[in-house]
Amino acid sequence: MNLRNQHALITGGSSGIGKALAVLLAGRGAHISLMARNATRLEDAAAEVRGAKADRDQRILSFSADVSDRNQVEDTVRKIIRDQGVPDLLVTCAGMIHPGRFMELPPGVSERTMEVNYFGTLYTIRAALPSMVRRKRGRLVLISSGAGLIGIYGYTAYSPSKFALRGLAECLRGELRQYGIGVSIVYPPDTDTPQLSKENRIKPFETRLITGAARTRSPQMVARAILKGIRKRSFVITPGFEMTLLFRLHSILAPLAERYFDYRIALRSRG
Repeated sequence: MNLRNQHALITGGSSGIGKALAVLLAGRGAHISLMARNATRLEDAAAEVRGAKADRDQRILSFSADVSDRNQVEDTVRKIIRDQGVPDLLVTCAGMIHPGRFMELPPGVSERTMEVNYFGTLYTIRAALPSMVRRKRGRLVLISSGAGLIGIYGYTAYSPSKFALRGLAECLRGELRQYGIGVSIVYPPDTDTPQLSKENRIKPFETRLITGAARTRSPQMVARAILKGIRKRSFVITPGFEMTLLFRLHSILAPLAERYFDYRIALRSRG
């Protein structure tokens, strides 16, 4: 996929994987529309992305919106298409995580997580897709998580929202082929982002035991893997060896992982 003069719309583009991918795409000549809730952080990110431009004529614009609000998303995407054109690449990075034990988390946490992670993705795709279908080209890239492949202690609000994205991506892949629109689903590992730092402060101890041994990747490494997958037109993108192994051998590894999780938690209980 030649990115020069292509238009990439990225939600959650003010930090983390979304911002790293925007910088990478800008360096390849793409026009970028960043969409996120916090206007101040969003404009700071846009300034950083502008600094990576390959051509002075590239357009790097930012648009503030809460992806969980369908009306805001629809209005914002209309504005983006008016100002920047139809997206050639739509990447849904916006997300949230609030770890905690199921019995201790208020139901509102799960509701809010699903609103942002799943419905925020769905609303954005629904808003942009008619224009992409009429043009009969483009690519959707949905950002799930390693926790969208296997359920983990303490992620009862987060994992289901990321599992839901897998189902959405698999359905869309089949439906959109006839319109020339490709779909990718990304399963990043733990990534060194502000969200991870915030998450680590409130993780249950057992969750820290389970996830603590996992290698944390940089947003830049994950962004490079996503770009490679986009260029290969891959449906599944698994940054890092661990995620690739988990995806390909899930039915074998899941029971082993569950035993390992139980072992770590049992050690904590005995301690």
